[in-house]
Amino acid sequence: MNISAPFIHRPVAATLLTVAVALAGAVAFSVLPVSPLPEVDFPTISVNASLPGASANIMASSVATPLERQFGHIAGVTEMTSSNSLGSTSIAIQFDLSRNIDGAARDVEAAINAARTYLPANLPGNPTYRKVNPADAPIMILGLTSDKYGPAKMYDEASTVIEQKLSQIQGVGQVTVGGGALPSVRVDANPTQLASYGLTLANLQSMLSLQNSDLAKGQITDGIVTADIIANDQISAAAGYKPLVVGYKNGAAIRLSDVATVTDDVQNVRAAGYLNGKRAVMIIIFRQPGANIIGTVDRIKAQLPYIKASIPGGIDTTIVLDRTTTIRASVSDVERTLIISIVLVILVVFVCATSAPHSYPPLPFLSRSSEPSP
Repeated sequence: MNISAPFIHRPVAATLLTVAVALAGAVAFSVLPVSPLPEVDFPTISVNASLPGASANIMASSVATPLERQFGHIAGVTEMTSSNSLGSTSIAIQFDLSRNIDGAARDVEAAINAARTYLPANLPGNPTYRKVNPADAPIMILGLTSDKYGPAKMYDEASTVIEQKLSQIQGVGQVTVGGGALPSVRVDANPTQLASYGLTLANLQSMLSLQNSDLAKGQITDGIVTADIIANDQISAAAGYKPLVVGYKNGAAIRLSDVATVTDDVQNVRAAGYLNGKRAVMIIIFRQPGANIIGTVDRIKAQLPYIKASIPGGIDTTIVLDRTTTIRASVSDVERTLIISIVLVILVVFVCATSAPHSYPPLPFLSRSSEPSP
């Protein structure tokens, strides 16, 4: 049986079938996933906790140890590492490849709640966790620089405006802002001045916490009309802190500016980013698992003009890292090779068809001849 015979005798059907296969291949090629490496999702969860002012030793003993003790009871944990620094603890928990990441996240959340009793009472908030893939690298890094605004303003815009808009783009999995901190008021107390007025750092801390609390004020009523007392006791600038009274000495009020230097600063003065020698804030972008990295980066670049329009004009946006540069070159090389191979196949078929004889032997199952009569 000759397999090519039906296609030879039915050229129209063969042409339509070839066109259909070519169209299906073109559609399939356009939706192929593009990734720099084979996709391997390790079930890993990162847990972070913060305690301002605590040293690395205190974070390791009072925060990391209770959490690790509870995490050790979770099934399927293959590796657990922790890193402690000034006021911060980070714990990475890696699970077996067969473990479902969503189920592991629920177990981690339950372990955090169980460890809350053993954590310091002055911990600002519960430890947070997020699903991560250590095999993933950032697909793009944006740098914000400005000759007009300081790092605090740039970090504020990056964390409150740009991060939210980038997270809404299809294919973007996580956006991290680094190289700065949110605006804050810093109070640098003078111990000598405090001692001369008979005050301590504890008195200063207590006063600041009471003067900067946003609590309910209640209501005023005359039996007929009721009005809410609306007042915001929170202070957002250094100028509002300086006249606060921290105590009395010989009947005279002692104000905060008398015993401390109050300045507008950032929450963490030890975090800084630089771009071409200038202070900068970095925005690190990760993709979702399985997302097309080239398509995601193209969508981010298409949104950059709209993002720039939503922030002050004095802030410049620069693409520091674009991971798709080499990937685009590799994809272009594959496309070029594919086109060359298609052209070569067509030329080979054309040469063979023109050089081969045009007379074909009769096919047994298509022959209409009958046996000769005796």
